[in-house]
Amino acid sequence: MFRTTMEAAQVGIFVLQDQHFKYVNPYLTRLFGYSADEMVDRMGPLDVVAAGQHAFIVEQMQARAAGVSGHHYEITAIRKNGSEFPAMIYGSPSVFDGRPASVGTLLDISSQKAAEQRIRELADYDVLTGLPNRRLLRERFVQLLAAAERDKTEIAVFFLDLDHFKRVNDSLGHSVGDELLVEVARRLDTVVRRIDTVARLGGDEFIFAMPGFHTAAAAEVARRLIDVFARPFEVAGHELTVTPSLGISIYPHDGQDLETLLKNADTAMYRAKEIGRNTFQFYATEMNTATLDRLLMESNLRRALVQKEFILQYQPLVNLRTGVIVGVEALIRWQHPELGTIMPDSFIHVAEETGLINPIGDWVLCEACRQAKAWCDEGLPSLVMAVNVAPVQFRQPGFVEMVAGALAASGLEASLLELELTERTVMHDADINLGTLSALHRMGVELSLDDFGTGYSSLAYLKRFPVGKLKIDRSFVNDLETDPDDWAIASTIVSMGRSLRMTVLAEGVETGEQLVQLRKMGCDMAQGYYFSRPTSAAGMAEILRAQPFVNR
Repeated sequence: MFRTTMEAAQVGIFVLQDQHFKYVNPYLTRLFGYSADEMVDRMGPLDVVAAGQHAFIVEQMQARAAGVSGHHYEITAIRKNGSEFPAMIYGSPSVFDGRPASVGTLLDISSQKAAEQRIRELADYDVLTGLPNRRLLRERFVQLLAAAERDKTEIAVFFLDLDHFKRVNDSLGHSVGDELLVEVARRLDTVVRRIDTVARLGGDEFIFAMPGFHTAAAAEVARRLIDVFARPFEVAGHELTVTPSLGISIYPHDGQDLETLLKNADTAMYRAKEIGRNTFQFYATEMNTATLDRLLMESNLRRALVQKEFILQYQPLVNLRTGVIVGVEALIRWQHPELGTIMPDSFIHVAEETGLINPIGDWVLCEACRQAKAWCDEGLPSLVMAVNVAPVQFRQPGFVEMVAGALAASGLEASLLELELTERTVMHDADINLGTLSALHRMGVELSLDDFGTGYSSLAYLKRFPVGKLKIDRSFVNDLETDPDDWAIASTIVSMGRSLRMTVLAEGVETGEQLVQLRKMGCDMAQGYYFSRPTSAAGMAEILRAQPFVNR
């Protein structure tokens, strides 16, 4: 049965002992072109493996003979006729005639390697246009850079973006847009020399790497590129007119590497769009000054995530009827190793623009839930943990699942988590957001509207949203005791909240007089420096134990 099974197998199978074959199945002999009689007791792996791999093969055979389990590895196998093919080997220790041996399998992976080579070829070119992609552009630029350094010459890098290309996709469909891109690629190829590289980065962005071009020559090429677009494109029965905006950077003046040159050419391209499109602009150092701080901030934020430089501080939420702290708000701070504590106003907008707000917001949510559960485990009274949610974070796919995961990981009850959303966030695509809010509400999570009164809220939507709390923005609290308009707005919000059976919380309370006015109008809760500045988790635990505002 064993021999019948081995002879039917479509993989090479062998038994080794004393570095010689003791058994080979028919599939293995066909792979190598030998007969079983030629191989068994006469040959070993060293006879059918490339000489450069002999030392490695000896190590493997010795390990199997010593009883060490094997793992997959690749070899270059040699047939009887001298031809080579790639093979995958797996060996396992065994015993034959009472002595150590090993059993192995061999698989011809020629087809797999050929497919991988084809994939690598496809990986170098844009599937739609056939132009080189970013990967191949980078490889070619390394060669261009070496030649430019040797010959002390310049390289011009063009960043071309089609103006209003999105309108084509939106009005005629993506298939027409794709055909247009193919036609654009064909025309662009007529402008460049054989030594130049035209690549497509994606979308409607094309890159030119052109060696030996100084500023005047680059300007002439840019004019020719613009002229290429003067004639309409005929695509799918439509006559389409599109124009380009070009940005140009020159090596070595505007950068020493491809990424810097691309970034600067991109900056120049946006300048071309700003001044009217269908034109070109050269990069100038002063163009980058305005964005330098933002780029540094983005880089530092990415590092801060990896280095775990973010911390949370907490501010109490006080019940104005009893003085009991019934909740805390989690507030993020950035502990920069050189600049010290950085407040969120300085970095949150950059995080939102770059998409970093999602991992940062997810960390805040998980850490706040963990801390709230830790306080419960210490025996402190249960209290609500309020967490701010940024608009981008709220609209990311899977946000509801993210919240559920944070609660599950921490063990915190859903009713002790409160998510604070600005009314602008909620009112943007209100019908869509209603589904997300309802899912969170069904989960048991509390919801509140932050900065209420500063945006535009439709009362028709407000009564449908499962929101339990309104937060009066600090801008209406600052001059509450002196500005009758602020007092009228704040009292109206309190009345509205009471009518809709919502809790109303005033933020930014700093004076006793503000507190008196809020109590008079029937506000339910408050937070602000009058009670406590944001403090560490340990500091907040002490405040929670002391409950210093009860009956005060």
